[in-house]
Amino acid sequence: MEGQSSAHRRKALLIVLEFEKALELKLERLYHFASLQLAEDSTNNEYLARIGQIQNLLTKIGEAAAFVVPEIQAIDDETFAKFIADPALADWRIKLHKIRRMKPHVLSEPEERILALGRVALSGYDDTFSQLTDVDMKFGVLTDETGREKPLTQSSFSSFLVKRDHELRKRAFHQFYAEFQDHQYTLAASLAYSVKADIFRARARHYSSALEAALFPDDVPVSVYDGLITSVRANLKPLFRYFELRRRVLGLPELHHYDTYVPLVPEIETRVTFDQAVEHVLAALAPLGKEYVDVLAEGLRGRWCDRYETKGKRSGAFSSGSYGAPPYILMNYKDDVFADVYTLAHEAGHSMHTWFSQKSQRFQDYEYPIFLAEVASTFNEELLTHHLLEQTSDPKMRAYIINRQIDDLRGTLFRQTMFAEFEKIIHAVEESGDALTLDVFKSEYRKLLETYFAENFVLDPQLDLECLRIPHFYQRILCL
Repeated sequence: MEGQSSAHRRKALLIVLEFEKALELKLERLYHFASLQLAEDSTNNEYLARIGQIQNLLTKIGEAAAFVVPEIQAIDDETFAKFIADPALADWRIKLHKIRRMKPHVLSEPEERILALGRVALSGYDDTFSQLTDVDMKFGVLTDETGREKPLTQSSFSSFLVKRDHELRKRAFHQFYAEFQDHQYTLAASLAYSVKADIFRARARHYSSALEAALFPDDVPVSVYDGLITSVRANLKPLFRYFELRRRVLGLPELHHYDTYVPLVPEIETRVTFDQAVEHVLAALAPLGKEYVDVLAEGLRGRWCDRYETKGKRSGAFSSGSYGAPPYILMNYKDDVFADVYTLAHEAGHSMHTWFSQKSQRFQDYEYPIFLAEVASTFNEELLTHHLLEQTSDPKMRAYIINRQIDDLRGTLFRQTMFAEFEKIIHAVEESGDALTLDVFKSEYRKLLETYFAENFVLDPQLDLECLRIPHFYQRILCL
């Protein structure tokens, strides 16, 4: 932009921004479609090829556009302030402020080009993890409490853990982790390279750590991350008392991890169909207003949600969206897992967050940071709990719901904080120059297990492998 008048430079900037927007709108929609197809069936070669082609296209575009942000950062402060105040760029003020804030971590055009070229290559570990755990790994079958043989999968594992038969839970746990043990070195190598890639990107962009690199774009201080860990560690006693209560109520001489999901209240076997779950969720979310409920009802009763487990499908659940298109929810719904009703409410929160964000924001401003993403989803779960408690006066059912809420708090606050601390630790190990091996992963995770669980809690050796099966650990952002 050097040598041009301010008006010409402003016009050139606006043209570039609008061109990028038009291109990104199409690319986002295209990538969204391809990635969702792959999530539905990770064994489909056509879907695998399609996502690979799009990734290659994005690499070429990233290489070609590597000059844009360095050019924007090269604008002097006085001129940039005038651009921000110019009505012609009013729609881009938020985006430009965000770009400008990243100035200390933007490199030269040639360096940005190299990072763009390496982007896909530096994220292959995530694909490796997904293909290994969702497609290649086989967990066999189990005979349930009715004498029927049922397949043990990533998704059905939770169904077995809520069964009242202690021995069935134990068999499911050991059989499930036996498969992870058979692939532990491959998973450890994949996780190690995930960490290495995080650190490469952080150092390349002059961050003090991978943790700072993960938090800086959303303007979250590292002290917030550290403060969460410190606060939770200082308040573990109520969790320990709950574990002891769980042990006594279940009548167990000792508590294992596979005993922490079965409901404490006996004689309540919940079986909620997906349609019934939808009705529960919609009724619970009525306080959010008619528009919210009507839009969500049409989506959940229509084509927003891929409901049940199928071969090759990604495990777990997520909500995804692209600008101008309906949100999409992937689930592996089990009608005998009461927590899946909450998962539906949770993912519906993400979907409606996306829907309202699209409705209210321009494309360049509609994406919300990960730090805010869980607000809508967890709030929906709270509303569901209050609704269910209002619908019953049965003491056992009320206790069942409250027990589930406690377990949700345990999973959301304590468990996720332990995960966050583990990620911080393993990145620090790599940043110090030490090697991340399978033994390091297991030993560091074992230390955290010993901290976050009570002394009278039996930590089976297989539980050390849990750190290798958490999808978030293989993605490009640290947990928070």
